[in-house]
Amino acid sequence: MSDRSTKRESGFSLLEMVVSMALGTIVLGAAVQIYIQGVSATWRVSQRAEMQQDFRAASNILTKDLSLAGAGLGQGVAIPLESGLIPKYGCDQTPKCYITNATSTPTTYPLQGATAYLYGLLPGYNMGPTLVTAQGPTDVITVVYTDNAFYLNCYTATVTSKGVVTFAPPVAPATWATEGCLPTTVASPQPVNDAVVGLTPGDLVLMTLGGGQVVAEVTGAVSVSTNGSGQTIYTVPFANGDPLNMNQTPASVTAPASPGLNSAVKNSTGASPARLLVITYYLDNTVTPARLMRQISGHSPIPVAENVVYMKFSYDLFNSATSAPVVNQCTPGDNTTACNLLNGSSGSAGLLPNQITKINILNMAMDSTLMSSQFGQSNGYQRMDLQTSVSARDLTYTNNYPQ
Repeated sequence: MSDRSTKRESGFSLLEMVVSMALGTIVLGAAVQIYIQGVSATWRVSQRAEMQQDFRAASNILTKDLSLAGAGLGQGVAIPLESGLIPKYGCDQTPKCYITNATSTPTTYPLQGATAYLYGLLPGYNMGPTLVTAQGPTDVITVVYTDNAFYLNCYTATVTSKGVVTFAPPVAPATWATEGCLPTTVASPQPVNDAVVGLTPGDLVLMTLGGGQVVAEVTGAVSVSTNGSGQTIYTVPFANGDPLNMNQTPASVTAPASPGLNSAVKNSTGASPARLLVITYYLDNTVTPARLMRQISGHSPIPVAENVVYMKFSYDLFNSATSAPVVNQCTPGDNTTACNLLNGSSGSAGLLPNQITKINILNMAMDSTLMSSQFGQSNGYQRMDLQTSVSARDLTYTNNYPQ
C-alpha cells in the first residue's frame, strides 16, 4: 500500500493574486504620477529660468542703447539732411526696408518744413507689426549715437571729388599723441579699413564739411594708398544712390542744409569725423516665433531674442517755452492722438524729438517656448513683462525737471 502525502503545497490563491496585482498597480501608478509631476515641475522651472535669462539679455541691450541716445552728437542735436529724396532708415544693402507703413513705404526721417532732420532718438509709434489683435500694433524705436570704440575722429576727412572722401593721419609734426584723440592706453587708432571695426558699405559717417554737418553712407570698399610723406591714406566712396538716400547732389545749397560731399564743393576738410550708429529695434513676425530685431545703420538686422511678442513706449519731454515737462507722450509732437491726451495732458504739439528727456518702456513682453504641454499635461504658456524708464541724458544734458 503506497504512502501518499496529504500535506497541502504552499502558494497563492487566485483571489490573493488579484488583490496583490491591484495593489501593485495602484502603487506603480502613484509612483509614475509623482515622476511625471516632478519632471513637469522641473521643465517649467528650467523653461522660466531660460526665459528670464533671454529676457534679461535682450532688455539689457535695449536699455543700454536707449541710455546712449544722442551720445557724441551734442546737446539738443538736430542735424539737417539733404532732402531732395527724403533720407530713410531701417533699410540694408540688399536693399530691403524692414520698417514700412501699410503701403510698404520705407520709414523716413522726420521733416521740419521740407527738410529732414536726424535726431538722437526717433520714436516709432504703431510702426511695428500687430502680433495680437486685441493689443494692436507694436512700436519701433531708433536711437542714434557715435561709435566711441572706433577712433575715426583721429583722422582728417577731405572731399577729393564728388562723393569721395579721404581720411588721413595728422600732418607732421603732429602725432596721434599730440592730437589728443585717443585714450591714454591706446597708441594709435584702428586703420579705416580694419577687418573688425573698419568702415564697410552701410556705415554712416558724420563729418563737418563746408561749415556744416554732413551725414553720408559708405557705398563701397575702402582703398589704401601712400602719400609723398609715406603716410597711409584711406579713400572711401560715398556715391549717390545709396540705399538710405543720404548721399545726394542738391540742385542748390540753401540753409539749413550744408554743401555736402556730393555738391560742387571740393577740398572741403573736416576734423573729428565719427561713425554714427543708427540703431533700430522692431519685432519681426515673418518668422515663428516672433523675434526682437536690432538693425544698425544700413546693415542687415540681427535677432536679439525670440518670443518677444509686444513692445510699446512713451516719452517724457520738456517744453522750454513753458518750463514744464510733458509726460507719457506716445508720439511726441502731437496733440490729437488719444494716447497723448491721457491723464489730463494737452499733448506735445510743437515739441521735437530732441526735447525728449526720458523713454518709458510701457510694456515689453516675452512668452515661453511653443512647447505648451508635456506627458499630456497642459502646462500652458508663461510670460514675462518689463516696465521701466530710461533717462536720455545725452539728449537733454541739463536737468530740466523742476526741483
